[in-house]
Amino acid sequence: MSSKLQAIRGMNDLLPERSPLWQYFEQHVRQLMAQYGYLEMRTPVLEQTALFKRSIGEVTDIVEKEMYTFDDRNGDSLSLRPEGTASVVRAAIENGLLHNQTHRLWYAGPMFRHERPQKGRYRQFHQVGVEVLGLEGPDIDAEVIALSARLWRALGLIDHVQLEINSLGSLEARHAYRARLVDYFNEHLDQLDEDSHRRLNSNPLRILDSKNPDMQAMIEAAPKLIDHLDEASVEHFDAIKQKLDALGIQYVINTRLVRGMDYYSRTVFEWTTTALGSQGTVCAGGRYDGLVEQLGGKATPAVGFAMGVERLILLLETLELVPEAAEDILDVYLMGQGEGVDTQLLVLGETLRSRLPMIRAQVHCGGGSFKSQLKKADKSRARFAVMLGEDELAAGTVTLKDLRGEEPQQQMVIDALIDRLARWMEERPADSGLATRA
Repeated sequence: MSSKLQAIRGMNDLLPERSPLWQYFEQHVRQLMAQYGYLEMRTPVLEQTALFKRSIGEVTDIVEKEMYTFDDRNGDSLSLRPEGTASVVRAAIENGLLHNQTHRLWYAGPMFRHERPQKGRYRQFHQVGVEVLGLEGPDIDAEVIALSARLWRALGLIDHVQLEINSLGSLEARHAYRARLVDYFNEHLDQLDEDSHRRLNSNPLRILDSKNPDMQAMIEAAPKLIDHLDEASVEHFDAIKQKLDALGIQYVINTRLVRGMDYYSRTVFEWTTTALGSQGTVCAGGRYDGLVEQLGGKATPAVGFAMGVERLILLLETLELVPEAAEDILDVYLMGQGEGVDTQLLVLGETLRSRLPMIRAQVHCGGGSFKSQLKKADKSRARFAVMLGEDELAAGTVTLKDLRGEEPQQQMVIDALIDRLARWMEERPADSGLATRA
């Protein structure tokens, strides 16, 4: 007997009953990006491996341990994208988007990393990201942070997340600091774990981000990058803090925040939460002014962030911040019995969709008793059942049954049904329904 086929570990199915919650989140994202004038970009999930080695850095956990990399039939080394920024920058360079232009872009889609699956973190995971190309002032840094804060407010998460910010300074200042940091860690070699020994000469700033409890006191006493910034970076960082203060966005300065990618410079930030147990990051980003040139384009300032969708969905569920409307699938379930009724149900369904384009109406198919159809109508989570029998068919009417409220059952003509459903759709909460209702 052949073995049972299963999904690859860490790559999960999104079943139909959970799709409305994702659509609820995606609706808010699309509305938000439209509010700020950001345009969507879609890039391939498969890229040349060299793109990520050059952008993320060869001596990083992502490139060394986590990427899904293979040789295709032509012998080219390809990788499933582990993050979105490098692909967006590659596409911008390749398609000539950076010649004296600025772009505010966003993307959404699956990313892939071969790491230990755990709740809210998978091998195929989804991100929403923002990338702004061609703007270098602190105003745009503050705007992308404000954009993310507005999403938290819209989702009811603002009181459950904390903004942490830091500055990595210029490349030159960071190189000088790096030398001081290596000297410091060399004085404490006996306290470094295996990962930190490996990173000491390749990426010592990542040691600051270690979660090893035995190293925390030693790391806390290390020289702080923020004390070794160049003057321009200090001014840039001070301006961001002033703008965040003016916007009423609370933050803490985390001098150990360095981010895992090699391409960051100056501003870095994370939104973290403790609502999922230990502190976890739900959104992270910063400025990466050197990446475009690093990938073969003309030097271009850039800033952006990425947020993990699975972790945010988990956060919404954990905090019970999912409105009932986000769990609705249907508005109307059409059912009936009798000679010729099944055909008229199909006609009625098409009439409703034509007259009320935003309605979600499902026609019962496959026959069955009236009782069994009513059970399916209730299970569908529709608000209303529209019932059609031989008597209604002869009279040119339908029966409307409120499945979720206390409105009495009513028999009415088709035009009255459409008017009633139209009024209900106008009165229902703005957050109900699918992303296409935005």
